[in-house]
Amino acid sequence: MEPLILVVDDERSIRNFLQLSIEMQGYKCIDASDGASALMLAMSRCPDILILDLGLPDMDGIEVIKKLRVVSQIPIIIISARGHDREKIEALDAGADDYLTKPFSVPELLARIRVILRHKSQENIAINPETDMTYKIKDLVIDTDRHRVWLNNQEIRLTPNEYKVLVVLAKNQGKVLTHKYIVENIYGGMLSNDTQSLRVCMGNLRRKLGEDPSQPQYIITEIGVGYRLIDE
Repeated sequence: MEPLILVVDDERSIRNFLQLSIEMQGYKCIDASDGASALMLAMSRCPDILILDLGLPDMDGIEVIKKLRVVSQIPIIIISARGHDREKIEALDAGADDYLTKPFSVPELLARIRVILRHKSQENIAINPETDMTYKIKDLVIDTDRHRVWLNNQEIRLTPNEYKVLVVLAKNQGKVLTHKYIVENIYGGMLSNDTQSLRVCMGNLRRKLGEDPSQPQYIITEIGVGYRLIDE
């Protein structure tokens, strides 16, 4: 069955252009012009990916993300004219998985769609009990079987990309992983130079882990190289 993608933007020309580009890749596409319609379609049609503009006429896109995250983990790609880091961080903190600033490259958007669909396909493969593990570092517990994370016995909510970064670091505990290596494992080889998304994702992850940048307890920055998870 072809993947279904929901495009939400208040400009009809953008919706039509994206729908044409998406359907040329063999995917199905539905669209909405406002937040209320987007939420209704997301719940009734259960699309594989939501492409969301933040500037909607009835509610801010951030509100759409928050409402949707209460009931669904559908991957969300933001496309927005808001290009400041603060606004990107707000969207990613609310639960978005990726962020593209308008004007954006359609081939890059399609590449990010393929990465998400590839990860969804991998997640649907039956769990192998011989390979799934639970990692424990100090007060941090990562259960890769149930895709859940606890800190000080309290479960913390991570976006899919934050979780993937943490698991990649845990699987290589104590090793320095380059920016390129992490990005390729999270976003795919076609986006290996997208270190800005990684920095934003890592900043959000560290805040959720309660990290003090001057005295990190879990994730160490190797300046100019990458990151490593502490090795007890």
